[in-house]
Amino acid sequence: MHLRDLKHFLSELTENNNRPWFIMNKPRYDILRAEFLQVVTEMIAELGKFDPAVKFCDPKKAMFRINRDVRFAHDKSPYKTRFSAAVAPNDMRRPSKAGGPTYYMQIDAAGRLLFGAGEYMPPPPRLKALRQLMVEDAAGFTKVLKNKKLRATFGDIQNEGKLQRPPKGFDPAHEHIEYIKLKSFFVWTEIDLPLNQPELLVPTLVSGLKDAFPLVQWMRTAQEEVSAE
Repeated sequence: MHLRDLKHFLSELTENNNRPWFIMNKPRYDILRAEFLQVVTEMIAELGKFDPAVKFCDPKKAMFRINRDVRFAHDKSPYKTRFSAAVAPNDMRRPSKAGGPTYYMQIDAAGRLLFGAGEYMPPPPRLKALRQLMVEDAAGFTKVLKNKKLRATFGDIQNEGKLQRPPKGFDPAHEHIEYIKLKSFFVWTEIDLPLNQPELLVPTLVSGLKDAFPLVQWMRTAQEEVSAE
């Protein structure tokens, strides 16, 4: 993929986030979108080598639209200034509606690559199931948290939107109570795009996301419990 061209396009879009400019530059967008589709296709193929559950995901369904939903937004800018994709079993790229971990990646106008895995703001039943799993499989969760590759690539689970107090029904003294307070369970990291070596994009993504696989596997055990009810 022509990463430098993508960065320039997104940077210009940031400064000209309006329909007339986008229409004038639609041919550029179409080319970049096609190249991004190839990146996502290759990424899914490589992810499938260690995670068969996503092997047959549709790359077109994994890609997010560039159009923003501005119906209830204060910012009425019509377009996103990033290219992004999410990969999950059964093409559920919006797992917040169905439950279950996903792999996510995005490229922004600043030339930064963000990628990670987990669940962002899962619905209440799913959130409760994950919290309960931390109690019922405390040892398994501890093992995930201590995974050397996971921690080296992503550090700790993000604590965005953390509750001030333990959720109702959970022991405040539990060893994982600080994680049980979380509303999202996601690890991510951000690096500079390899603008001069675009061939490194997919290998970098796949190598990093593979390090998150232990967390994904563990979270899927909660998915199975919810599905069995």
